[in-house]
This record gives sequence, structure tokens and C-alpha cells, in this order.
Amino acid sequence: MRTAASGPTAVIPDTERSGFQTILSLLPFLWPKNEPAARVRVATAVLFMILAKVATVYVPLVYSHAVDALAPKDPAAGMVVVPVFLIIGYGLLRVASAGFGELRDAVFSAVQQRTVRKVGVRTFKHIHRLSLRFHLDRRTGGLSRAMERGTAGIETVLRLAVFNILPTLLEVILVTVILWRLFDWRYAALTLGAVVLYLTFTFSFTGWRVKFRRIMNDMDTEAQSRAVDSLLNYETVKYFGNEAHESRRFDDALARYEKAAVKSQITLNMLNFGQAAIIAAGLALIMLMAADGVRAGTMTVGKFVLVNTYLMQLYQPLNFLGFVYREIKQGMVDMEQLFRLLGQHEEVADKPDALMLPAHLSERPAGEVVFDNVHFGYGPDREILKGVSFRVPAGKSLAIVGPTGAGKSTINRLLFRFYDVTGGRILIDGHDLRDITQDSLRATIGVVPQDTVLFNDTIRYNIAYGRPGATQDQIEHAARLAQVHDFVLRLPEGYATKVGERGLKLSGGEKQRVAIARTILKDPRILVLDEATSALDTRTEQEIQIALRTVARHRTSLTIAHRLSTVIDADEILVLDHGLVAERGRHADLLARNGVYARMWALQAEQPEAAAA
Repeated sequence: MRTAASGPTAVIPDTERSGFQTILSLLPFLWPKNEPAARVRVATAVLFMILAKVATVYVPLVYSHAVDALAPKDPAAGMVVVPVFLIIGYGLLRVASAGFGELRDAVFSAVQQRTVRKVGVRTFKHIHRLSLRFHLDRRTGGLSRAMERGTAGIETVLRLAVFNILPTLLEVILVTVILWRLFDWRYAALTLGAVVLYLTFTFSFTGWRVKFRRIMNDMDTEAQSRAVDSLLNYETVKYFGNEAHESRRFDDALARYEKAAVKSQITLNMLNFGQAAIIAAGLALIMLMAADGVRAGTMTVGKFVLVNTYLMQLYQPLNFLGFVYREIKQGMVDMEQLFRLLGQHEEVADKPDALMLPAHLSERPAGEVVFDNVHFGYGPDREILKGVSFRVPAGKSLAIVGPTGAGKSTINRLLFRFYDVTGGRILIDGHDLRDITQDSLRATIGVVPQDTVLFNDTIRYNIAYGRPGATQDQIEHAARLAQVHDFVLRLPEGYATKVGERGLKLSGGEKQRVAIARTILKDPRILVLDEATSALDTRTEQEIQIALRTVARHRTSLTIAHRLSTVIDADEILVLDHGLVAERGRHADLLARNGVYARMWALQAEQPEAAAA
């Protein structure tokens, strides 16, 4: 099953999503179920928005009455009292308009930030739930960039749509109705026609421009992915002297981004000019009609001012609306990939009625593992396991050996349920893995991998990762069992020592000891040692083997090994060859058979002699 689009920038499937689909995906976060407080905040913000716009459209009405009152037909009429009250009312309406607008923003900001947080956390959790197959195809830099742009796009869309688009559309409707009621249909029709023409031009032109934004996003993702890959592999770049090559690859992606950005800016200038022309034409036509009404005596100067004020008040946010719509469209493009990521299918998912396994030895001294005629392949044309069966009784040890590509590490991945078997079944204490929750399954199993990757944090944090919240005494006890405590105390900062990116400040043996301490602290019922010492020198390997035997005591253990000398004490040794169990038995029995295992043992026994010669 292919989970990433082909091509260098693929992070997730590049299926098209409409803007409407993206908004529908956002609505459950904006109007959440079982959270009445969040819904009240949304409703309150909408109420303040309506009150702000009602106050805004009344401002020109009061202003026009004040103008007419200042130029009465009867000079003897009171010219001071009436305008004072109107001007005070004018000022109060402007204060109300601004005040309700600020209240709307203040109330909705909590909704906006909560939505961004919820979507971000949901996406982060979803990414961790996706299968290993997806993560093997991913590009870390591009994936993190997609999340960053997506959450920023949500914030942009919510802020601009709620604070600008909806209020402006509401104002257009109110102004059109008022012009129709105060004057005649021609003013309303011309105003509405200019607005519709403006919006049509803006939306269609911006929809055409959005392809340049997509190209910019792709090139930005590509550039960031290349940068992250290069920096993560800093030593490899240095070993081969390929700094110039990496710079050329990075510059190539930035050059394509630059080309798309220039096209985007030129088309933006064209859009701005077209919008200005439409606004100017509509304003001029309506003002000509109003001026003709004043000349004919059918309209007062105050009404002329009213029309002009309404249009200026309306076209100002409309002019900004063009920018708002462009930003929203760009935000929607940024959100597309995030919601496509949220829609990515979970290849390995829990059943609704999945069982919970007790995780620790203290809860239940068991941990029997059974592989029953297991078949598995990473693709239809690549079958790895072809009917593997074995049983590891609780508290016993099994070693799995075999040549490269025999399927040893695949057994580890299936046991952790990174993939589901394509045939047969895997049981822990009689339960099929597919009937168990993934969380409880993985809490039951501890692993010491060949390539230990640590977090760029302290030694304390990396050991405590086996059981977040562990006390310092528990951490130090695990470190002593892993024979790393004395080494840590010799460091200037002790357990507060930073290990660096991927733990590169520590040696291979030191990292392995930290990994063992982490697993001891986890206290699993089942222990998997996935070639945990194959990359170490002989002396370090012997020291770590002592620590591993301490960890494996009273636990069910599966050792995936390359060096046969590390598994001679196993209760049973399984020899895999081309996805099948070629041999099984204890070390002495397998040597006596003079089969695959005996040949592997003889070959490895010759290697030290060849090195000495």
C-alpha cells in the first residue's frame, strides 16, 4: 500500500480538496460537541459583530441629519440644540461600533487560539498513530513544515473570515437595504452591482493566482526538507566533502520558489489595479446620480453626504476585502495539506472492543509469545515471512538468527504491531495482537535496538522516557542496573548532561547503556533485543551483555542477533532463512546437526583468525 505521493516533495497523498471541504473539516473544531462554553463564546462573538455593524451603518444616517440641521430652510430655527444631540449621538455610535468590534475580537480570540491548538494536537497525535509504512515514506522537514503552515493558515482564516469577511458582507446587505429605502432601487442596484463585480473579479482572479501559492508551498517544503536532511546528516556531508553539492540542491529549490514568488507578486499588482478601477467607477457613477438629484432639488446636501459616506465606508473594507480574500485563499491552501494529513488512513487501528493488557511484571507474571503460521510482506511482490511458527513460554528466552534479509527484524516490527500480518496470527498470553489495544501492547514490550537514537535533552530525561514521571531514585536505580550510573556521575553536569542531537555526544556503548536503563525503568513483561550489541567492540559488548542479562531476568526475551556468540545461552535458537524456519534448538544441538547454524558459527569463528593472519 503506497501512502505517499511520488516525487521529491511528497509528504502525504496529493489529493485535491475543495475549499468547502476544508471549511467543513474545520467546523467541528470551531463548534465543538460537549463544550458549551466554547459555543457560548462563538455566539457572543457573533452577537458583538452584528451590534458593531448595526452601529456602523447608523453613523452616516445621523451624520446626514446633522448636516441638514446645520443648513435649515428656516434661518430662525434652532441651529445649535438639534445638531448638538445629533453630533453626540454620532460620537456615541462611533464609540459603540469600535467598542463592539473590540469586544468581538477579544471574545473570539480564545475560540481562535483554542481551535488552532486543538487542530495542532489532533494532527500531532494522528501522525503518531499512522503506520511505520507512512513514516518510512515521509520527509521529516516537509511534514513539520506542513503542520506549521497548516496551523498558521487556520489562524489566518479564522481571524480574517470572522473579523472581516462576515462583517463586510453584513454591512453590504444593510447598506443596500438602506439606500433602497431612502432613495430608490437604482442606487441600491448600482451599489450592489459594483460590489458583485468587485467580488467576482477578486474571487476569480485570486482563484487563478492560487496555483502560484501552491508552487511556492511545494518549493518551500522541498527546500526545508533538503535543509533538514542535510543538517541531520552533517557528518556524512563532511565525510564526502559534499557541502557544495548540498548548497546547489538547496539553491535549486529556492530558485524555483523565487520564480513562483515573482509571478505571484506581478499577478497581485494586476489584481490590485483591477480592484481600484472597479471601486472608482462605481463610486463616480453613484456620486453623479446623487449630484444630479441635488441639482434637481429631489435630494438634500445631507443626503448627498449620506450616499458618499456610505459608499466610502463600504468601499474601504471592500478594498481591504481583496487582501483578506487573498490571505484566506492562501490560508486555505496551507490548510489543505494539514487536513489531508488528518484524513490519512490509519493502516493499523484498534478494534472498538480491543482488550487492555496488563503491562508490568508486578501486575501479572506472564508474557508468552506465539507466532502461528505467520505470513507477511511489505508489498504483494515482496513476501518476507512465509509461514513462521514458534512459541516462547513466559519467562523463557528465544534467539532469532539468520542471514541478512531472512526476516529477523520483521518479526520485531510485527510483534510491536507496526504492521498487521497478512496471514496467520501472533498471540501474547493467548490474545491475538489485533484484539489488543496498541497502547497496552507496546507498554508490555520493551526494546533495546541496534541503533539507539536519543532525544536532544538530558541523560535524566532520556532514561525517564521509559516511565515519564519517574523519581530520581528510580532513574538512578535503573542506571545502576544498566551499569551507566558511575559514568554519569563522572560527567560535570551528571544526569543534567545534554546528549546532543540523536545522542551524538555519547559513544555507542554509552548510548546503549542509556537505552538499557530506559527499558529497565519501563519494566516490561517482554523484552526484545534487536541486534543490540552488533555495532559495538568486543569489550563494550561483553560489558553490555552483562547488563542485558540483568534486564532479561524473569522476563520473556527475544534476541535478534548477528553475532552468534551472544545467544549461546538462549533456551531456544531459531534459524531463519528466506522467510522460513530452517532450524531450531539449543546451541549444542544445532552445532551437532551440522546445518545452517553450524555453517554460520564456523564462518564467524574464522573471522578473528583471518583478522589476526
